[in-house]
Amino acid sequence: MAKKSRKFKTDVQQLLDLVTHSLYSKKEIFLRELISNASDAIDRVQFEALTNKKLLGKKEQDWKIKITPDKDAGTLTISDNGIGMTVEELETNIGTIANSGTRRFLEELQKNKKTANAEFIGQFGVGFYASFMVADKVTVITKRAGSDEPAVRWTSDGAGTYTMEDADKEERGTDVILHMREDMDNFLAEYEIRRIVTEYSDYISYPVSMDITRTTKGENEGDEEVTTTEEEALNSMKAIWKKMPAEVSEEEYNEFYKHVSHDYTDPLKVIHYRAEGTAEFQALLYLPAQAPMDLFWPDAKRGLHLYVKNVFINEDCEELLPSYLRFLKGVVDSSDLPLNVSREMLQDDVVIRRIRKSLVTRVLKELADLKKRTPEKFQTFYENFGVVIKEGVHQDFENYDKLKELLLFASSKSEEGKPVSLKDYVARMPEKQKEIYYLTAASLAQAATSPHLEALRDKDYEVLFFVDAIDEWVAQRLTEYDGKKLKAIDRGDIDIHTDEEKAEKDEALKGDAETYKPVIEAIQKHLEEEIQEVKLSTRLTDSACCLVADEMGMNANMERIMKAMNQEMPPVKRVLELNPKHPIMPKLLAALEKDAESSVVADYAELLYDQALLTEGSPIKDPAHFGQLVSKLMVEGLG
Repeated sequence: MAKKSRKFKTDVQQLLDLVTHSLYSKKEIFLRELISNASDAIDRVQFEALTNKKLLGKKEQDWKIKITPDKDAGTLTISDNGIGMTVEELETNIGTIANSGTRRFLEELQKNKKTANAEFIGQFGVGFYASFMVADKVTVITKRAGSDEPAVRWTSDGAGTYTMEDADKEERGTDVILHMREDMDNFLAEYEIRRIVTEYSDYISYPVSMDITRTTKGENEGDEEVTTTEEEALNSMKAIWKKMPAEVSEEEYNEFYKHVSHDYTDPLKVIHYRAEGTAEFQALLYLPAQAPMDLFWPDAKRGLHLYVKNVFINEDCEELLPSYLRFLKGVVDSSDLPLNVSREMLQDDVVIRRIRKSLVTRVLKELADLKKRTPEKFQTFYENFGVVIKEGVHQDFENYDKLKELLLFASSKSEEGKPVSLKDYVARMPEKQKEIYYLTAASLAQAATSPHLEALRDKDYEVLFFVDAIDEWVAQRLTEYDGKKLKAIDRGDIDIHTDEEKAEKDEALKGDAETYKPVIEAIQKHLEEEIQEVKLSTRLTDSACCLVADEMGMNANMERIMKAMNQEMPPVKRVLELNPKHPIMPKLLAALEKDAESSVVADYAELLYDQALLTEGSPIKDPAHFGQLVSKLMVEGLG
């Protein structure tokens, strides 16, 4: 064939702009694309050879992809012994944008009502043009397997035209020769080629090799240096996620985990499976044994490593998992995604959404099994990542029922270090208990000593302790479990008594309210700027007082959280409840009966309010004045 010059069938300049600025953020991606194309070509000849053995020729097959850098000529060659191309295929696959050979290949198979494994889907065409990011001229020499036509040489500088002519090439396959730009000679260095192959194409199924030259000293002093050149595979070809779980040892799993996570400890659990159906992919996921330092850093990298047909696409594909599963490490390898997928495409891709849904379902199932079968391991996991799982309870409505089964809380009855699940809590509820009780606090110590617990302890009712900051938001979503409502014991009234007990207590409270009316009014008057009202309590048995929020109001813990987030909050007034059975009450009443304007009652009103603030973990308004009052009472108490 005489040399012919032709124009591209599409606007190559527009294509190159797309490749450079939209599809690929790093110029080194060109090598990944060419290696992937070469791998596809080998896949295809192997597939066609199933029905046409002549395609393989007489020589024993040694499938490989070879990289040859030539610093003197300024070229980088990527060669394969795959299917190769004819003149027509070159025009179709390279001359036209997004008209890939393997896509046409699959269309022909569909016409013939045959089936092909999705592994053979390729994107030759778009990926090839990534070459022009680093090369000012590209030459392709290719010979089609099983064809009597001569080899073809295709050449272009990417400026809108290309030439084709006959070439000398005896064996089937393709050589892509990049004439590197002057500022791109770093891609000819052995260490850089090795790095790119290791990072992006380490798990390609065929060896990606290169001739490596080494110079060594002689064994004896005075011997001349010896220079040797040997062909060496740069990739491991160990697609561990492609193997059956039974074929992978624990050591191999652990080694790969450390590679993808940069963690120095072994993982807590391995999740290795192949999904089939609407979304076909392989996944190898790990539950870390400890929380990483950057778990809550807003700018930390999240997500899984995404591969397409063994080719590395993205090391932090956030679209594969919701944020509350960001602790997961591992790999997802899909055959349904195109190799030229961009970050923008990932966000809207229907395949990614299907993979994400499948991953979330599988991970939550594995966590449920871990909780059921090995509770000690699950507790270790929960201590590290329970707070993050709680984010899901608030965010993920679709999986809410599964997520709430994973929650664990310390409680007024649980042993130290052994939190209780909602299911276990309900299972050991007394028969007369109607609701699930909880208390939000800044710490376990603060929750365990809260005066709000007193009446519930007398009834032997268990109280869950919500001590993580996010628990305030979890409580807004987690309003009931197993038909029983969750009730905050520091908000509104609590109903823990039988009808008979309630009638008896109401009667007693009515009498106490009448008796201590002067005390209530005096304290209310003195603290009117700080509190909403003063009333007698049914929840206190030992303590003198406590502060209670309205049923739908903001409690002290939520107020602290909002202030910590620099949120401006209007003044929050709560109810001051007094224990009518506490010895302080008749003393205050006697002081008022002796002197209605007694300053002692005013001092005690402030002390009671500050005491209530301290027991709930809130700061007091004037610590110095509080100290003076305490000192004054200490002196009076000592006579």
